[in-house]
Amino acid sequence: MPSFLTHRARVHDTRLSLHRRHSALRTCLTLFAPYGLRATYHHLTLSAAIPRRLEADPGALVRAVEEVHEARVLWLARAEEYAVQRRAEKRTGRRAVPEPRPWWLRSWWEGSDRAWYDDPSRHPSLRLSDYVRRQNALLDGAELPGCPACGEEEGPLERHSTGHGRVELCGGCAWARTPCPCGRRHRLVPQTPYRWDAIWHRAHMNDDGMPNPHWPGQPALACGPVSMP
Repeated sequence: MPSFLTHRARVHDTRLSLHRRHSALRTCLTLFAPYGLRATYHHLTLSAAIPRRLEADPGALVRAVEEVHEARVLWLARAEEYAVQRRAEKRTGRRAVPEPRPWWLRSWWEGSDRAWYDDPSRHPSLRLSDYVRRQNALLDGAELPGCPACGEEEGPLERHSTGHGRVELCGGCAWARTPCPCGRRHRLVPQTPYRWDAIWHRAHMNDDGMPNPHWPGQPALACGPVSMP
C-alpha cells in the first residue's frame, strides 16, 4: 500500500482531477485519523472549509491534508518514544501493555470516544495537532483541566439512556465522562437523521465553505475555517 506521504503528495498534485485528489485525502485518513476516519473527515470539512462542490475551492483539500500531516508528525514522534519505552520494558520481562493504553492503541468500541463513530458530527473542535498534543500530554501524566478530549470545562453533561444504564457525555464533544457500567458495545448517542455518505458528499456544507444552516447535524459547527500560512 502506498504511504501517507505518497497520498499527501497526490492531494497536492494539481495535474490530477479533484476526484482523485479527494480520494487521496480519504486514503490519508485511513492511515491516520485522530477522531476516527468519519469524524476526522467531518472535522476537516469544517476546519479547512471544504465546500460541497470541490471546484469552488480546490485549495481546501491541501489545507485539510496539511492539518492531518501536522498532527501525524506529532503522533509519529510520540509513538516512536513509546516504542522505545516498550522495548526496554520487554527486556526486563514486562511484556503486558500497561494501562491506560496510549490513545492511538485504544479500541474504538470500548473507548470514551465511541460516540464519534456513532455520530461523525460529534468530535472536538480542536485542530488535530492540538488534540494530539493534548492526548500526548495526558499520556505523559499531565493533569489538564476540563474534558480529556476537548478541554471544555463548563457546560452541562449530556445524559443518555442505553436501555440498561446511563452514560454521561461531554456536552462539547460527546466524550464519555461516565461510560455505561455494562461494558458492552452499543451506541452512546441517539441515531442520527443522516447517513455517512451525506457527510462524505458534504451535504452539511455550502459552496462557500461555510456550514449549511439547514443541515440537521449541528453539534460540531464550532469548528471554524482555519488559516494556513
